Amino acid sequence: MPSSITLFAAGSLRLPFTTLLSQFTHQSGIDVKVEYGPAGLLRERIEAGEPCTLFASANREHPQRLLAQQKAAFTQTFSWNQLSLVSNRAGGWLDLLRDPTLRIATSTPGCDPSGDYTRAFFDNMDVLEPGLGQQLRARAIPLVGGRDTVRIPQGELASAWILRQGFADLFIGYAHYAHALRAQPDVHYVAIPDEHNIRCEYQLAVIDASQEVMALVEFILSRSGQAFLTAAGFLPLNDE
Repeated sequence: MPSSITLFAAGSLRLPFTTLLSQFTHQSGIDVKVEYGPAGLLRERIEAGEPCTLFASANREHPQRLLAQQKAAFTQTFSWNQLSLVSNRAGGWLDLLRDPTLRIATSTPGCDPSGDYTRAFFDNMDVLEPGLGQQLRARAIPLVGGRDTVRIPQGELASAWILRQGFADLFIGYAHYAHALRAQPDVHYVAIPDEHNIRCEYQLAVIDASQEVMALVEFILSRSGQAFLTAAGFLPLNDE
């Protein structure tokens, strides 16, 4: 009987990985025990010695840190993402960001890569319009992805739920949720132009390079595995 794999995966991967891992197990017979959460907090658990054989991070920083500590055998980029806006008000992306009355919700920098990418996006805004990024940083509230942040009910989209609860008026998060958010009648999904957006690099850290783990890595990188990611709104591996 094939051994099982213990996978720690960034929460933003739940949608594609649910079907991807099911297909992998169906084809290989290898069971995958997966736990989702903010990638920074998952990395800390690996560093503390918690059993994990494969780590799928929403950035390259955490896998590279494990590699430097010799806690990972190797790393591999496997997908890309971008940022977007979700608001309870209609408007162009830049007009929404400029509006000082809108409360901005983000993920938590350090704990969750989405928060780190958002900080980098604010830097881009300072280049585009001096002072805008500084204003955004001052208005940003880290509401999710931290140790003691808001708990999102199971089955809810974090951005839409936060807006409905009145915690914020604008949420900055991952763009792969576009299809699901556009189906929500009471929120507005707003794309950020590529030239001002952030490239979010998703990377694997192989903790135990066993035959079973390598089979899963190969499946994620295969045409079939990549199809699950692109169908969920992620950018393909070769889209650099």
